[in-house]
Amino acid sequence: MNYFKRVLFALLATTYFLWFADVAIANSGRIMPEDFEYLGAFLVPQWIDGTPDAESWEWGGMSMTYDPSGDPGGKKDGFPGSIYGTGHDIWNLVSEIDIPVPVISPTKRISDLNTARTIQPFADVRDGLFIWIEEMPRVGLEILEPQGEQSSRKLYLCWGAHFQDEYFSHMWCETDLDDPRPAGVWRIEGLNPYNGNDYLFAIPSEWADLYTPGMRLATGRYRDGGWSGFGPTLAAIGPWNQGNPPPDGTTLQSVVLIKYSDYFEGEPDPWYQMNGYAHSDEWTGGAWLTAGDRSAVVLVGTKGMSEAWYGDILRECMDDCEFPYLRGWWSLSFEGWFLFYDTSDLAKVAQGVLEPYQVQPYAHLNVDDVLYYVHGKQEKYHLGACCYDRANRLFYVFEPGREGPSGESERTIVHVWRIK
Repeated sequence: MNYFKRVLFALLATTYFLWFADVAIANSGRIMPEDFEYLGAFLVPQWIDGTPDAESWEWGGMSMTYDPSGDPGGKKDGFPGSIYGTGHDIWNLVSEIDIPVPVISPTKRISDLNTARTIQPFADVRDGLFIWIEEMPRVGLEILEPQGEQSSRKLYLCWGAHFQDEYFSHMWCETDLDDPRPAGVWRIEGLNPYNGNDYLFAIPSEWADLYTPGMRLATGRYRDGGWSGFGPTLAAIGPWNQGNPPPDGTTLQSVVLIKYSDYFEGEPDPWYQMNGYAHSDEWTGGAWLTAGDRSAVVLVGTKGMSEAWYGDILRECMDDCEFPYLRGWWSLSFEGWFLFYDTSDLAKVAQGVLEPYQVQPYAHLNVDDVLYYVHGKQEKYHLGACCYDRANRLFYVFEPGREGPSGESERTIVHVWRIK
C-alpha cells in the first residue's frame, strides 16, 4: 500500500470510528427497541353473567396506572404491585386488579393465559364531575405519592371526548375507590380541548427537579384528523402547586414539551408535524421509562401506514359511505407501535433551547407479532393504555377487547415487557 492509500485508509477508518462513537454516545442514554424483552400476557377479570356492562373490562383498556404498593403478595411471583384501570369504554369506571404471572402462548390461545384478580371493584370516581363526556370518551390515570401540602397519595385523572366544547379536563381523587372524594375540575394552560386529556403518567423526580420543578405529571393526547396536532402532544403539570386542591375552574400552569401544528384554530401556517405523521394515527397511552442511566418517553398506539383518508374502509366519503358506521380516518393498513422520544430533547424544550414542534421520535417498535386480535391490515385500535413498574422495569400495555371477526367477544389482555 503506497503512502497516499495508507493516509486515505487511516482517514476513512478514523472517520468511521468517530461516527460510530458519536452514534454510540447518542444512543447510550436512550432506551432502544431492542431493549424490550417480551414476557407474555395475562387476562383481566372475566365478566360475570348478570353484572351490568358498566362493571365490565370488555371493550376496556383506555387507561391504566401501576401501584407499587398494591398486592403485597405479588412479590413472591416476581410481579408485585397492582394496576388501576378503566373498564368498558362508555362508562370508564375504575377498578384495581393484581398482576398474575404473564404467559407466552405460542398459538395465542386465550385459555393458556392467567387471569387477574379484582382487588377493588369498579367504582365511579367522578361523583358527578365530567358528566357531559358521553361520545367516544378519553381518560387517563396516574398515581403519585403525596405532593406539595397533600397528606395522602392521589389518583389523578383526565377526561375528554371526541367532540367537546368544554375545556375542563383534569381532577384528582383518593386511591380508596370506596371513598374517592374527587376534586376538580381544571384545565391546562397552553393546550386546546383536544390535546391534553388522554394519557397521563409520572415524570421521574430527578428529571423534573432539573427541568420542570414542581411538575411531576405528564399529560397529553392525540386525536385523529389533526385537531390535537400533527403528532402527539405532551406537557408537564403540577396541580398541587395551585392549591390542595386547586379551586374548581383553575387553569393549571404547564410546561409544554411536545406540540406540533394543529387544525383546532384553522389552517396552520407554518406547518409543523411529526415525521411520518398520518391523520389516521392513534396514540392511546404513554409512559416515562427509565432503566439505569437510560430513559425514553414511549407512546403506544396504532400507526396508520401509507395514505390516509376520511371516509370508510373503502374510500373517501362523508354522508354516502358504504359502511357509515365505520366512518372516520383510515389508511390502507395499520400497525401497533411503540414510539420513542428522547428525554434529553424534552429537557432542551423545557430550557428553551428547542421549540416543542422540533422534537421528533428517534425509533419505533412494531409489536403486532405478539398481539392476539390483529385480524387484518385495516384493523384499528391495536393497543390501548400502558403503565410502567419502574423498580422492576416492567412495561404493561393493554390490548383492548373488541368484537371478533365472527362476532365473538374478545377478552381485554395485558401484555408485559421487561426493559433489559
